[in-house]
Order: sequence, then C-alpha cells, then structure tokens
Amino acid sequence: MFLVTGATGGIGRRVVRLLRAQEMSVRSFVRLTSHYNELEHRNSDIFIGDLRQEGDIQKACRGVEYIISTHGSASDTLAVDYRANIELIDQAKANGVQHFVFISVLGADRGYEDAPVFKAKRAVEKYLQTSGLNYTILRPSGLASNLLPLAERFRETGLYLLIGDYKNRTSIVSTDDLARMIVDSVTIPAVRNQILPVGGPEILTREDIPRIFGRVFNKEPIIINPPLFLVDGLRGALGLFNPQAQNALGTFRTLLANEFFCNSEEIANLEMIFRFKLETLENFLRRYLAV
Repeated sequence: MFLVTGATGGIGRRVVRLLRAQEMSVRSFVRLTSHYNELEHRNSDIFIGDLRQEGDIQKACRGVEYIISTHGSASDTLAVDYRANIELIDQAKANGVQHFVFISVLGADRGYEDAPVFKAKRAVEKYLQTSGLNYTILRPSGLASNLLPLAERFRETGLYLLIGDYKNRTSIVSTDDLARMIVDSVTIPAVRNQILPVGGPEILTREDIPRIFGRVFNKEPIIINPPLFLVDGLRGALGLFNPQAQNALGTFRTLLANEFFCNSEEIANLEMIFRFKLETLENFLRRYLAV
C-alpha cells in the first residue's frame, strides 16, 4: 500500500494515476474541501484528513509500506511543510515503512533566509536522512504544470508578466516526468538514500518562456517586465497586516530573484538512472493545450 499526501495536487494526482495504472494499492490523503473525484474513479482509497492533525497522520499511515510526500502549503509552512512531514517520517518508522519519497525543492540547501518553504524543506531533508528509513529526496526546479494557467492567459491576451531579471536561468521539468521518477524511486537501487536535483532537458532563461508560448500559439509575446523591488514594497505593506502572506511572498521573491536549473551532467544522470528521455517544456505545453 502506498500513501500519497498532496494527492489532489499537480504532482500527487499524477503519482496516483501512475500507481493505479500499475495496479498498486494507493491511499490518497486529501482534504474534505478538495476535488478528489478522479482519485475515487481510479479506485484509490480516499483518506479524508488534515495534515495539521497528528492523529489524522497516524491513522493514514497504518498498514502502508511506502509513503510519498508531495504536499505543500502557500501559507502554513510551519505546520504543513515542516511538522506534517516530521510526523509522517516518525509514523513511517513506527509502521516499518519500506521507502519514503520526499519532494523537496531545488535550492533547499542554499540557506535562503527569507524563504520559509526552502528552510522547512531542508529541515525535513535532514530529519529524513538521519531517520534510518530508506528514502529518496527529489529536488525539482520549476514544474511545467504550474505554467499552464499562464499559458492559457497568454493564449487569450498575448501578455506575459515577467518580474525581475529576465536572464535568470531555469530548467522546467515536465510534471509527468517527475511523477514517473517518484514512482520508480521505490524500485531503483541507485536512488535509494540519495538526493537528486530534478530539472527538464533544457536550460532556459526566463525570457525564453514567453517565446515558447509564442511558438505554441503562433502569437508574438508582449512582455511586461516590472522590477523586483515592487515585490519588496508589497511584502513590506503586507507585513503590517498579514505576516503569513508576507512569509509566502518571501518564498516567491526568492524564486524570482535566483536561478534554479540543473546542469547537463545532472540531466544526463537522471536520464541514465530512470531510463527515459526527459520532455521539453514546449512539448508538455502542446500536449496539455492541444496545439
């Protein structure tokens, strides 16, 4: 039995699909307010609970052999990104789980002080490494699925908002490729007790993304490029009224201000280990947007 947290998210849904396609038993940890009809349709066991409640995590972990943690939070980083994962690891030990797959983030080890999610992910990584469990930690760069809403907006308007330095590099990974690596991680010895950076096959600058949109939709992009200090001003204003939103903007600013990409050796290593060719961002977009 696999337990998948964040099962209704972009990564989790794809992981459940792959596992059920292989006829694996899956327990999907979902919130009551989430949309989980697809998971039910795929005959996944649905566990409705709250990752901020230790009791729910303890119940969800009973009888499972593998845990795949894909969940995240935009606002409650301490409770969801950190404490929930620590409790999952503790319950994995208590229940004799065979393998724990944790989805971290590229750059978690860089010490970004203004990015609570990065700090939480790194703390969980360290805890998992010393837990005695068999584990795989994957650190993806940007996810292709996160660009789908932006692509749809671009299709309608031709506009693309690019905040900050447009020369910053990234390597967007196909979310389907990431899900495949996650599922395969429990059976490939080479990734046991390893941390792997995960990116797509191309190193792109941020200005390459609207150009790809332009090719996909045969439309010349209109790029709006406001400076990064506008985010700083917004963070300062929010800090007076909403500290949680201010923290979330700290992570957002870190993502905008820095480069997150895998080098060619890291990509070649992924393709060698997992034995498939990684998908380009343009191909991913064309598949999902039917163009």
